[in-house]
Amino acid sequence: MTQSNKRPVLVVTAGGRNPQILINALQHRFETVSVLLEKPESKTVFFKRRARKLGRAMAAGQLATMVVSKFGKRFTEKRAQEIIRQYNVSDTINPTVPVIDILSVNSTEAINHIRRLDPGVVFLVSCRMLSSGILAAIPCPVINFHAGINPQYRGLMGGYWSRIAGDERNFGSTVHLVDKGVDTGGILYQSRMAPSKEDTLHTYPLLQTAAATDIAIRAVEDALAGNLRPLTVGGPSRQWYHPPVWTWLWNGFTRGIW
Repeated sequence: MTQSNKRPVLVVTAGGRNPQILINALQHRFETVSVLLEKPESKTVFFKRRARKLGRAMAAGQLATMVVSKFGKRFTEKRAQEIIRQYNVSDTINPTVPVIDILSVNSTEAINHIRRLDPGVVFLVSCRMLSSGILAAIPCPVINFHAGINPQYRGLMGGYWSRIAGDERNFGSTVHLVDKGVDTGGILYQSRMAPSKEDTLHTYPLLQTAAATDIAIRAVEDALAGNLRPLTVGGPSRQWYHPPVWTWLWNGFTRGIW
């Protein structure tokens, strides 16, 4: 590696199986990887913020889907293990990767750690949106892994919504630069894959992650080499959210899309 490529890679995440797959993939490729692990946002904060934006009924419906999805994951573990084996990835926590616990990426504590670690790139996956002040204070490229194809499926549950739209050719993942918008930064790489009949809301993000570790690695390589080149990608741009539970149930029973 060149000297620039030896600079640390810093992953910022709220944790979970899918981020761990990416952490392990990056650790296997790069010399120094560390993690800022922020405390997940509470469901109360989630509900209040979503209610202000979409109304209390919609926020309640989306929260119900999240609860059902979390409970339902135990019934899709067989399919989850198939995906992990198929793409030869690991979701096991690696004790050799340093992890620093923080309350939020949008804190003085977080930016102090970032400055101390002096990474060559900050890689976001499943964490809070960065405030404009924090983003401006980070002295290196900031990129994000998104389980959806941008710009058509920004936000949440991009794989699910692509299926609902009959647009499975755009079932996939995007790695992009981070700006002040929701998944609106310059697109670096995209990867598309085909969900199986066994996949559901519970396994779409896992599939989108496991099948796309290569684009995460390539984007980090480019960032460390100072060779980031955003792509020009057309198409309609829309931000999506969790489906409310009634939408999820309707599409499941009437169309077989769960």
